[in-house]
Amino acid sequence: MKSFLSLFSLVIFFASCKKEPVLVQAPISTVSTTNASATGSRRQSTLDSLFLYAKEVYYWNNELPTYDVFNPRSYINGSNAASYQLALFNLSQYSINAATGKPYEFVASSTGGTSGRSKYSYIKDQASANPVAYLPDLQGSVDIEGNGFDTGISFSAIGTSSAYEVRVKFVSPGSAADKAGFSRGDIISQVNNTTVGTNYASEVSLINNALSASSVKLAGKKINGSAFDVTLARSSYKSSPVLKDTVILSNGKKVGYIAYSRFSSAANSNTVLNSIFAEFAGTGVTDLVIDLRYNGGGYVSTAEHFTNLIAPSSLNGKVMFREKFNSLMQNGGATILKNQPALDNNNKVQFSNGKLLTYADYSYKEEANSYNFKKAGSLNSIQKVVFIISGSTASSSEMLINNLRPFMDVKLVGKTSYGKPVGFFPITLENTYDVYYSMFTSINSVGQTDYFSGFTPDWDAADDVTHGFGDPKEVCFAAALTYITKGSFISTSSLATLLSIKGVKMNSTSGSFEVRDLNNDNSFQGMVEHRFKIK
Repeated sequence: MKSFLSLFSLVIFFASCKKEPVLVQAPISTVSTTNASATGSRRQSTLDSLFLYAKEVYYWNNELPTYDVFNPRSYINGSNAASYQLALFNLSQYSINAATGKPYEFVASSTGGTSGRSKYSYIKDQASANPVAYLPDLQGSVDIEGNGFDTGISFSAIGTSSAYEVRVKFVSPGSAADKAGFSRGDIISQVNNTTVGTNYASEVSLINNALSASSVKLAGKKINGSAFDVTLARSSYKSSPVLKDTVILSNGKKVGYIAYSRFSSAANSNTVLNSIFAEFAGTGVTDLVIDLRYNGGGYVSTAEHFTNLIAPSSLNGKVMFREKFNSLMQNGGATILKNQPALDNNNKVQFSNGKLLTYADYSYKEEANSYNFKKAGSLNSIQKVVFIISGSTASSSEMLINNLRPFMDVKLVGKTSYGKPVGFFPITLENTYDVYYSMFTSINSVGQTDYFSGFTPDWDAADDVTHGFGDPKEVCFAAALTYITKGSFISTSSLATLLSIKGVKMNSTSGSFEVRDLNNDNSFQGMVEHRFKIK
């Protein structure tokens, strides 16, 4: 047996808003393996580290092969990032979900085979992390700190391949598109002076390429009927996670609605959420519709706060959720974590009694990572909660739903959610890459955690991008309101009839629109934990 000595004991951390790096000598530890060598190129050593960390911190670590079998150094091919991403992808495909017969982290391609990317685990290049959040091969417009760097507009197409409309799906608050007055439901007829809407196959690339550029010229018709011809330039901006909030009076019921795009940091989310829920309480709201259709997750702590804003004070002290790590981590055996200094919310290293804290100093036992209800705000009269979901609803969004289900009347409208009950914290390699391994599962008070295939909606409907957020004529919101006011969902045909009176056309057979996302909504998908207790 040889032992592998971590080559990355000198860790460099950049303090917020400072140019000078802070150098910290992290503890050096050895990790026993078979043939890992202390010699070799930096890339080889990083590939070794990628494997060795997975063997200790990955949630399904017991199903990973030995070092010799996996042979991490065989993944040297192409760029550093490509090598590391391929190695991580292959590591993520060993654990099989008995319910599906496929890996837990399997993502299907358009033809049904593997897409070549992991469903949960990923690597982030720190160079592209600020202000843009990173997913495998994709970049999102706004990160979970609320930093945006794009034009701030996202599109969907409805119709057929030869006759479709390009509609604005959402606009990021504070972005160039927001400042130009764009809103959900606006129709885009021209992109960079090229008319679109008649040949989806040839036009989709044109649209996506235009939206990825530093500027784009858009022409069309606003949802209110007025024409526009505007050029948008990509820019940096700070964005609120709330896309829309309102109170609707529906058949005598005061219903609070909020479209929430990400569980961003407390600094970016909590003030605005607290204000909205205070308004809900002051208005006498008795029921809620929480629109998470574009919410891929974020900080666990923010999801916990959101849960406490909704839940009644009668739940105080009861278990909300707990986090379960693998057995090695629970038993304190993940010694490789001594090489990872623990950072605070400002990405600064922490000390306890003069000693640098590392992630090995924390307890990963379930009892140390259990969280109880503690009422936040004054809204204490909620009877029903309906969540609007889609395939983009993931991680902390699903956790919020799972937290409340054992205690409240919770229903789901839309499409099956993403299915991501796992979370993580970053492992830094080369002072360049943050690796997010699937590390823990979130379990609610009655032990429910097995939603790897997503939550199935109680009422199925596609995204109605022809109407704005919080519009009672929008199909998903209309279905939610019928449940809140009637106590049950009406049939698709009945809802179609009801909406037709309001001037909304709906497919009477399927109750859905043919909706295709054009520019990918590549916002962050994850459940990030940054709060741990010292052993």
